[in-house]
Amino acid sequence: MIDRNDIKAAVASGLLSEKQAAGLITLADSRRGARENLAAGDEPFELFKGFNEIFIVVGLIILASGWYGVTGLAVGSRIMNLQQYASTICLISAGVIWLLSEYFVRHRRMVAPAIALSIMFAGNAALGFIAYMAEPFMVAQNDLSSIPPALLLATIALLGYWWRFRVPFALAMIAIGLFVTTTMFTASRGGRIEDIGDFFLLSAGGPFAWITLGLGVLVFAIAMLFDMSDPHRVTRRSANGFWLHIVAAPALMNTIALTLMARDANLALLGVLAIFAVVAIIIDRRSFLITAIGYVVALTNTVWDGQSTAMTVLILGIVLLLLGAFWEKIRAAILRLLGGALPLDRLPPSHA
Repeated sequence: MIDRNDIKAAVASGLLSEKQAAGLITLADSRRGARENLAAGDEPFELFKGFNEIFIVVGLIILASGWYGVTGLAVGSRIMNLQQYASTICLISAGVIWLLSEYFVRHRRMVAPAIALSIMFAGNAALGFIAYMAEPFMVAQNDLSSIPPALLLATIALLGYWWRFRVPFALAMIAIGLFVTTTMFTASRGGRIEDIGDFFLLSAGGPFAWITLGLGVLVFAIAMLFDMSDPHRVTRRSANGFWLHIVAAPALMNTIALTLMARDANLALLGVLAIFAVVAIIIDRRSFLITAIGYVVALTNTVWDGQSTAMTVLILGIVLLLLGAFWEKIRAAILRLLGGALPLDRLPPSHA
């Protein structure tokens, strides 16, 4: 039987291209389930396929730094319309990023360069639209009404990038872009962030916490649509779900759990996190749980006094270790208990 080492050897000898090899591996995995190639209970996750991808990412970063450095020097050497100049440079940059993506993402199917290029495209799009549409004098007077349309167009442009190249990481940035756009729009319409707690507390009276909660629910629902369409985790749909869960969990924790924390309701907080844990176990997404808990722990040491929640953090650490050690057994027990109420055919199979 031909294994992956044989396919790698075929690529090295020139018998197969990297694109053909990737397609062959994907086909083989889809026929027998990609989880067969993972340790029992593992969750597919990939940031790069080899050091060559890291090499290329470093090259992309240096290229971008040099490009913006050269174009920035031109600003100081002549008198020009800065808005028009910045917009033109960003438009040219978008074209270059798109062409690089055609080669590294669509042709070579590289993971790390795809992430790097999607970040560059998103940042370049935001900078370009803001440079073209923002009104500097209005912004200087704290009138931000010209910023949200630019951010919305940048998010739409990123959606087009994702539609073309299907980079899962880009979906996470689209979700973040929607959050930033909505927040800026609310702020420009009279909503004011009087305190950092406005972003976290449902009791703050402002709309920002509710915006975060609503977007968290929406992103989680979309992530589940991707996950349930690929229960064996063999296609990019699963990777789409992975990155969306990374965004959804902190957005949900922003409001529900941290509102309880502000009231020193640590037992209630543990109860909410227990619900998150059960959901994560059922859908077999460690990423959903670890980002939720990690976000809470980070904020306890920054926004709130960490001393009052030290015991809660200690308990969370113990629970995470236990879940990591016995995840599959716990999941099998929960699925047996709730199997009649769950669409088991749309969830990843249990291996315990």
